[in-house]
Amino acid sequence: MQDTAELTPEQAREKYREERAKRIRADGLDQYLHLEGDLAKFGQDPWAEGDGARDPMQTTVDAVIIGAGIGALQMAVNMRRVGLDRVMMIDKASDVGGTWYWNRYPGAQCDTESYVYLPFLEETGYVPTEKYAHQPEIYEHCRRVARHFDLYRDAVFQTQVEEAHWDDASGRWTISTDRGDTIQARYLVICPGRLQSPKLPGIKGIDRFQGRAWHTSRWAPEFAGEDLAKLAGKRVGIIGTGATGLQAVPKLAEVADQLYVFQRTPSAVWERNNRPTEDGWNTDTEPGWQKRRMWNFTAAAAGFPVPEEQGDLVDDGWTEIAGWFAKSQKDPEVTDLEIMGRMRTRVEEIVKDPKAAEALKPYYRYGCKRPTFHDGFLPAFNRPNVELVDTDGRGPDEITENAVVVDGQAYEIDCLVFATGFDLGMGFLYGTGLKIHGRDGQLLTDKWANGLRTLHGMYANNFPNCFYLGFTQTAFSVSYTHMALEQTEHAAHVIAEAERRGAFLEPTAEAEQAYVDTVRNAKTPAMRQAQWECTPSSGNNEGNPDDPNTLFAGAYLPGGNTFFQVLADWRAAGTFEGVTFTPVASRS
Repeated sequence: MQDTAELTPEQAREKYREERAKRIRADGLDQYLHLEGDLAKFGQDPWAEGDGARDPMQTTVDAVIIGAGIGALQMAVNMRRVGLDRVMMIDKASDVGGTWYWNRYPGAQCDTESYVYLPFLEETGYVPTEKYAHQPEIYEHCRRVARHFDLYRDAVFQTQVEEAHWDDASGRWTISTDRGDTIQARYLVICPGRLQSPKLPGIKGIDRFQGRAWHTSRWAPEFAGEDLAKLAGKRVGIIGTGATGLQAVPKLAEVADQLYVFQRTPSAVWERNNRPTEDGWNTDTEPGWQKRRMWNFTAAAAGFPVPEEQGDLVDDGWTEIAGWFAKSQKDPEVTDLEIMGRMRTRVEEIVKDPKAAEALKPYYRYGCKRPTFHDGFLPAFNRPNVELVDTDGRGPDEITENAVVVDGQAYEIDCLVFATGFDLGMGFLYGTGLKIHGRDGQLLTDKWANGLRTLHGMYANNFPNCFYLGFTQTAFSVSYTHMALEQTEHAAHVIAEAERRGAFLEPTAEAEQAYVDTVRNAKTPAMRQAQWECTPSSGNNEGNPDDPNTLFAGAYLPGGNTFFQVLADWRAAGTFEGVTFTPVASRS
């Protein structure tokens, strides 16, 4: 067998094309199922105490934030900082935390450094216990932030916003929920999170399985038991080997009598090197240290220079690999091939079974799927109770009452775990059911039917005092927390000016169009070609990256810190170019 770590560029292109072709499906995103009917159980909250029944409320607040995850927490804090007192977060979960409320599977941890990822460490005085904190610590820190800033006072849980209507005369949004609430607010922030709506593969017979089945974001504590103790002696199947699967597999392998790992596409897995926080870990303790660290990481993880006096503050796998690209004098394709060759060589060095090792090798360019970092995933396949079931890019063929079928072989199991991710590839409002009516009743989903239309990725013409957080024509940082912090500080700055003027705000149609053009024209033909050549994933709309409503379709491509500096310069100019402020007759 040819040493795949030493492929020539021509051989690599052919191999990558072959592997991509196996995974292309005519149904694209339609291969995934909506959580409806019998499948609705996969979206239920296992940790809610009771059904959250309460009397409907009618109230007026300064702002409503849809969501209570890390982005929403940062938005609420920054709104408070510019003078808004009553800031109401509304979430279908029963507490704050967003993805860290939902993701309680064994081994769940952040894949970017804790000192960058956990928000408001300076303000709360908290120091994470390890470089890459695990879910219980992150979830508790989200709760710490909510307590520290008194955000629980107006928070509403186990509730979903259904509709919101804007009224020019009053300068307010009227928000209705599935609990019969009617809430009026000057500002509406849509921050539903992309890591909260489970995605299930449309495998034949998925609804026939008679054992216990669940999604990793809705873990089954009553079945698995504390520390997975109840899985001892059981045959466990897990579908998915992405960022979630590789964290869960080693933990399941420790307790299951037999673990079958069903793989469609292998991840690129590099070293994690997690470690406890040591005394003196941070040499920069001056005010603003965490934000400086965020900027440093966002730059280094994208291969951009960092200040010489700082160096690479985070110094991890993200920045290491980006540095290989940045420092290489070779053609980028050759450098990419060498880096992915290292990934494949690492598999060979760790996994003893040659067949399993070959199946675990990633054959695509770096970044086609989110890179992963873990020290326990690959060694798990050396255990006698763990079997990799590679589906050669297709996924399982069928699920029966007691088994998963691949290539005619039935793998009998007692329980089945879906580590199949979230609806990242859908439109921004997909899965939320939200109906946001702007001026004259225009629906936001209609406005965005042919692609996102915003200024700065955060607000849109005809939808006054409405802000969007997340992947909406903004630039991306490997750390979502940094991305959300920059967005929320910018939004709060504009809100502060509207409050000073006693007005509501929105971008002009001309400014919105100019920004849309800027974003769309930034994608070069080479970038488009690279996306089309990538193996199907949520990042390229399962192989169709030109769809205007998918995750990265509206990305600001020059980069995270470049975008954040554009925002900072816009604020510093003080002219609020492209934004109009309309006085409100009454604030009663």
